[in-house]
Amino acid sequence: MAANVEVLPHDAHNQTLVANVHPSDWVNPEPAPCYNLVVIGAGTAGLISAAGAAGLGAKVALIERHLMGGDCLNVGCVPSKGVIRVSRALHDARNSAQFGIMDGQKLGFDFGTAMERMRRLRADISHHDSARRFRDELGIDVFIGQGSFSGPDTVLVAGKTLRFKKAAVCTGARAAAPPVPGLEEAGYLTNETIFSLTELPPRMAVIGAGPIGCEMAQVFARFGSRVSLIELGTHILGREDGDAAEVLHGAFVREGIDLQLGVKIAGVEISGSDKILHLEHDGKRIDVTVDAILVGVGRAANLDGLGLDEAGIKFDRTGVTVNDNLQTSNPNVYAAGDICFPFKFTHTADALARILIANALFMGRQKASALTIPWCTYTDPEIAHVGMYEGDAKAKGLELTTLTVPLSDIDRAVLDGEVEGFARVHLRKGTDKILGATIVARHAGEMINEFSLAITNGLGISAIGKTIHPYPTQAEVIKRLADAYNRSRLTPFVKNLLSGWLKWQRG
Repeated sequence: MAANVEVLPHDAHNQTLVANVHPSDWVNPEPAPCYNLVVIGAGTAGLISAAGAAGLGAKVALIERHLMGGDCLNVGCVPSKGVIRVSRALHDARNSAQFGIMDGQKLGFDFGTAMERMRRLRADISHHDSARRFRDELGIDVFIGQGSFSGPDTVLVAGKTLRFKKAAVCTGARAAAPPVPGLEEAGYLTNETIFSLTELPPRMAVIGAGPIGCEMAQVFARFGSRVSLIELGTHILGREDGDAAEVLHGAFVREGIDLQLGVKIAGVEISGSDKILHLEHDGKRIDVTVDAILVGVGRAANLDGLGLDEAGIKFDRTGVTVNDNLQTSNPNVYAAGDICFPFKFTHTADALARILIANALFMGRQKASALTIPWCTYTDPEIAHVGMYEGDAKAKGLELTTLTVPLSDIDRAVLDGEVEGFARVHLRKGTDKILGATIVARHAGEMINEFSLAITNGLGISAIGKTIHPYPTQAEVIKRLADAYNRSRLTPFVKNLLSGWLKWQRG
């Protein structure tokens, strides 16, 4: 029988979730004599690896010690986007006067209802990642318990030995906290606990202005918390295009988020029910008093209990070491997802799992370095990017032509009242080859795919220019970049030639 797992709060939705992804009455099967693939970890990378391999005829075992679905379903993409949607609806309703909708500022908001909606939708979605679906529909032997290598070709789980031809380590990563004096004693939230809240914190500090920190800072500010966003660096989203981050910075200021940038956290202390963060900036002390602290500053690889040494698998504090084919130092063991890859996204875990299947089971030679990886920060506006930034190109000695079109030039953005943002593309100088692109728009994550498709398939921006885009759409901004490129080719010399030709035709 599987050990009980607790997901707070104890409501019907979370009971449904747990019944799907860690059923307490689960009985592990008797192991097969040998598996084509044993997968440790049932997050995105593990689920895709197991399902894909089984669909191709492999005998597969899937092991999960906690919640199937991993971070994405339980404490990541699914719940975060659920609350982001609510925060957008609330923000739109409260800022609707420009559309002739009155009294938006008087709207009420019930935090408990918003969080209950998220839990209900998460529970509904959880069937896709459930233990019973993977067993009954996909034919996979699902084991709930800690999987640990007991040799170069064996894994031990719940007292049973699984022998394999190939194995996949897909155990992911967990939230990490900075070594701030007093933080542990004061208590803090991470992405793994914040979605269990049932009451809105009146005051919240968010440590870390990366994607998670920025998304949740905006969500809780829109819900009504007084939010302080605290960042050691001098800018939010320090790895993003500077102009893109500046657009979001302005939005945060307008929405009342207290930005504490370029500060060091000297310590945290408790005073009654208050948590006081002592910040230092340019030699001055700043105290920020809150009711809750959210930490969003990084991830730590889930290596504990895996018995990697027993299988001859090399690792370090960042995770399992793999080559470009996702093979570990044990040639029969591969890895995919956050446990081995610097880009810790659900969609990269999915892509890596597909490489793993081809390479581990079918002697493929697919390379992780060949992937074109887009990503998006789901703030409002969103910031999406794919390919190189300007600094990346310069570091490789590549000369660029950079084109930018503001959303304020796009009719649909004007009509939607969503003119804040832009689309930018970096081309290799003298060519139409797309090296990278950034989009800042309310639905930038939906719009970046056109650039991802072009880069992946070696299509230049001229191909986008030849493609008809529906009017009016905000994605027309991408076609406008292609138009800008075509205009840049109209040099004075070419224009004079064309003008001369037309003059000659007039006779």
